[in-house]
Parts: sequence; structure tokens; C-alpha cells
Amino acid sequence: MDETGMHDELEGLRDRVMLATLPNVVFDGWSLQALRDGADMAGLGREEASRAFPGGVPDLVEHFSVWADREMLRLLETRGLDAMKVRERVALAVRVRLELLAPHREAVRRLVPYFALPQNASLGLRLLYRTVDTIWYAAGDAATDFSHYTKRALLSGVYSTSVLYWLDDGTEDFQDTWGFLDRRIADVMRLGRATATFGSLGGLARVLPSPFRFARQIRRRTRDSGVLPMPPA
Repeated sequence: MDETGMHDELEGLRDRVMLATLPNVVFDGWSLQALRDGADMAGLGREEASRAFPGGVPDLVEHFSVWADREMLRLLETRGLDAMKVRERVALAVRVRLELLAPHREAVRRLVPYFALPQNASLGLRLLYRTVDTIWYAAGDAATDFSHYTKRALLSGVYSTSVLYWLDDGTEDFQDTWGFLDRRIADVMRLGRATATFGSLGGLARVLPSPFRFARQIRRRTRDSGVLPMPPA
């Protein structure tokens, strides 16, 4: 088997174990126990689970995000993005990703206390950046100058707050979330057009969404909800 075939086989194994694990996450959190039970439910043993995720739970969490990014891109290829404006492409990408995650919303909810743990915060921020970078890529952004980073910083704020809103949205088909998302993207587009007036990184940084403020928001949300962060797996 060539390298591509081996990679595809491993990705297939990871998908299989991960999808079998997600229902267990609802009860056991993002834990080694959930992963082991998922491997059993997939008809695999601990050896296959270790092969799929040698780094344990962090590898599993990362693959969940990578899988959602990959599936989002696959679905976007069928949505006729060429006929859309940039803001429409970005909004659609965020919506498609959340719709993909809807069957696993409780597993996503359990990521809130997981990423609230100090040792997991950097992983959460890295995955967030990868997702927004993928969304901008799908929207056709090819910028390599300073705007490359400002666009991703702005979208990080939009995406992260939209996820938190979506987790508590009880409306039919998440209609309130899509309205919230559209308003936030409109705000970002207005701010994006105004960035030239700030004249410096320091001036722009004052209005960009801060990942550290987002981390504090997650911790506050966790504390207020009474959900305690899980111990590390």
C-alpha cells in the first residue's frame, strides 16, 4: 500500500472510532474511558484505538475538528459559492459547519469545559484558527498581507460566539443562530472596511476579538452553568 493509501486507511479508522465515541462523550466527557468504549462499540480493540489516536484524548478532539472542517469543505463544493458574495460564502461556511455538528451538539457542549482547562486552552485556540483559516480559504481569500491575519482574528470572534449562541438556541432549525450569525458577519464586514483608519497593529488590536477574552468567557460560562471541568484523561 502506498503512502496515500495508508493515510486514507488511517483517516478511515480515525473517523470510525471518533463517530462511535461521540455518543459516549455525552456521558463521560472527552475522556479516555469514552474513547475506549467507542473503540469497543466500533468493533475494535484498544490497540486500534491507540493506533488511531496515539496522543489519546487531545488527538481525538483534534480529529473531531479536522473532520468537521473536511466535511464542511466537501459540502461547500456543492453549494455554488462562485455566484455568492464573500460575506455570503463565509456565513454559509459557518452555517454548514454548525449544521454538520448538530447531531453531535452535546459532544460540542462538552468541549466547553474541556477547553476551559489551562492545559487544553492552546489546543482550542489552534483548532479555532485552523477552522477560520479553512473558512476563509473556502470563501476564496488569497490575501498574504496583514489583512490575512485580521480577517482570521475577526472571524474567530464571530465563529466562537456563534457556537456559544448555537449551543443554547432552542428555536426551530436554529433560526435565531442564523440571524445572530448574519448580524455578526455584517459587523465584521463594516469593521473590515474601516481597518485602514487605525493605522497600526496596536490600534487594530483594540477592536479585534481577543482569544484570551474568549477563554475567560468559556471559564465563566462553565462556572455559571455549574458544569465542572473534567480532570485530564
